[in-house]
Amino acid sequence: MTTRSIKDLLQNGQLGDAVTLNGWVRTKRDQKTFSFINVNDGSTMRGIQVVAQGDAIADYDAVMKRLNTGAAVQIEGTLVESPAKGQQVEVQATGIIILGEADDTYPLQKKRHSFEFLRTIGHLRSRTNTLGAVFRVRNACAQAIHQFFQERRFLWMHTPILTASDCEGAGEMFTVTSLNLNQLPRTEDNAVDFSKDFFGKPAYLTVSGQLEAEIMAMAFTNVYTFGPTFRAENSNTSRHLAEFWMVEPEMAFCNLIGNMDLAEDFLKYVFRVVLDQCAEDMTFFNDRIDNTVLATAENIINNQFERMTYTEAVALLEKSGQSFEFPVAWGVDLQSEHERYLAEVHCKKPVIVTDYPVGIKAFYMRLNEDEKTVAAMDVLAPKVGEIIGGSQREERLEVLERRITAAGLPKEDYWWYLDLRRYGTVPHAGFGLGFERLVQFMTGMTNIRDVIPFPRTPDNIEF
Repeated sequence: MTTRSIKDLLQNGQLGDAVTLNGWVRTKRDQKTFSFINVNDGSTMRGIQVVAQGDAIADYDAVMKRLNTGAAVQIEGTLVESPAKGQQVEVQATGIIILGEADDTYPLQKKRHSFEFLRTIGHLRSRTNTLGAVFRVRNACAQAIHQFFQERRFLWMHTPILTASDCEGAGEMFTVTSLNLNQLPRTEDNAVDFSKDFFGKPAYLTVSGQLEAEIMAMAFTNVYTFGPTFRAENSNTSRHLAEFWMVEPEMAFCNLIGNMDLAEDFLKYVFRVVLDQCAEDMTFFNDRIDNTVLATAENIINNQFERMTYTEAVALLEKSGQSFEFPVAWGVDLQSEHERYLAEVHCKKPVIVTDYPVGIKAFYMRLNEDEKTVAAMDVLAPKVGEIIGGSQREERLEVLERRITAAGLPKEDYWWYLDLRRYGTVPHAGFGLGFERLVQFMTGMTNIRDVIPFPRTPDNIEF
């Protein structure tokens, strides 16, 4: 008999169907002559109730004695109408096979567990309702991202994880080496001699696939990346990870306006798909985690995003009468409290801020005619602040050379990037979105470590 998922049984099962299902025992309640077993296989939030009658199960007493919370089972039985509240069907068991036992040391007993505790058992926490819902939403969100770009004929490309380039110019990168750290080769001035290393030069884990995406956009027009990136920031906060996933589209023959239009369409599309495919999970988050989750999603989907320049945003903040922890002044980067005020209080919907001061943005962003600002954009969302950052890229060779020098970066390291401006340069633009930040925003989860299966943070690299 074909094994069916619990989601399929709950949605499509017909009364009287003979069924086989696999899963893990969430709870078991023993009565005198029968037992109620709740089994979940991860396909849906709800488990399915299995009724095991003593006279219908071979070696009933011995099986029930071995069957504890956490055990893996295979159930055979018949789908019948359930008299219990909150469920339409249940399985009347005719056979139970224990595939894997779990004793009373199994840490996920029937009680509430803090997220801090669950992070200490990362190998088991996905079996809980909350983390299960998170990872189903994460899956639907990833699928929607690919659908969005594929429907628009974007080419999905895989950017390198190992790189010699620092895209952001921040220097917070993980160094990758094959050198023996106990016997490092040295140059005459006692520096590490990376010419003896695997690549013959310093190599790092990538902080962004953007620069390589620009290469591909110069051949395929519209491309996107969706892969892991790394930041060696010693930041122990609820919003930072050392390893996370980035979504980065890059479009040739595109300016800042086209970039903003795509970013807005992108967010609306992904939220719409997730609400459709994960309605039960999103309702759970709204009921148990943050009661504004569904309203926030509807706000994203149904509103046209506000647009304003950085200069206009600073003026609004200065006139707001708010007492911000970080003072507002032109030329200073906006803090999360400023971004949230603009999106939550002033606009009451997402807002795109453009044209930031040149001194606070990356070297590759296109210099505006005033030479004081760049054609950058940040999408600010209620509750989280910045969720997307992007720009029109600098396509003029001489300006880009000047910006690289001003950033203190060696031009020779970017020879290939400059070549793109020498040979067939075009206006182009793109943006980046931290995938975990998006999932965190969608679900209302307060800590980013709870929206990725295996978080990498300072002093934490289990599994």
